Amino acid sequence: MDFDFFAGMFAQLLKGLPLTLNLGILALLGGFSLALALNLMRATRIGNAVASAYVFVFRGTPLLIQIFMIYYGLAGFGFVRQSFFWPFLREPYWCGLLALILNDAAYTSEILRGGLRSVPKGAVEAGRVSGMTRFAVLRRITLPIAIRQALPAYSNEVISILKSTALVSTITLMEVTGIARAAVSETWRAVEIFLCAAVIYLALSLLVTRLSAWVERRLSPWQFGVTP
Repeated sequence: MDFDFFAGMFAQLLKGLPLTLNLGILALLGGFSLALALNLMRATRIGNAVASAYVFVFRGTPLLIQIFMIYYGLAGFGFVRQSFFWPFLREPYWCGLLALILNDAAYTSEILRGGLRSVPKGAVEAGRVSGMTRFAVLRRITLPIAIRQALPAYSNEVISILKSTALVSTITLMEVTGIARAAVSETWRAVEIFLCAAVIYLALSLLVTRLSAWVERRLSPWQFGVTP
């Protein structure tokens, strides 16, 4: 065991951590917003068909293929290269982020859908009887209960997205895995380098798990015997 090499490699890989966190956090924010819009679309027949087709496509295909389709595939369309989106879509960062957002939205949409279905009808009716508007019922009753119910499943999606950021290294982005791959090509010490990368991802997963458990206790203190 070359501990000096491990220490140096950890320091080198940590330089890619800001990009990993940047991609993960923005993908989660964008994915959650799009997932919420998809669930609102399900209120209509056509919207439900569109949302169902979207979820089917993005859940049924690998994220790596989606990244390649956006990064390499969109450039093959002339109208894309001539549009005002092209300055963004020709950059690997925006292509990788877009793929992560679209993929996360499909999974988060189903998680939120399950949470929304768990909201008691009596709570919604009570809100309407008390004079709340539909938006107020959604903001003060439906969404808080749905998010609370969906939190355990959503924490798994958060961990999944953080790990999935490793795939953007295939389109030249130098996050944690990208730096690890470059280091392996230079030193041929794959085991030590990827072990260091794995420890970083494990630490992130542990942090998300602990944070999720804390939020769940705060939102549902009666289930844990905790006084809010």
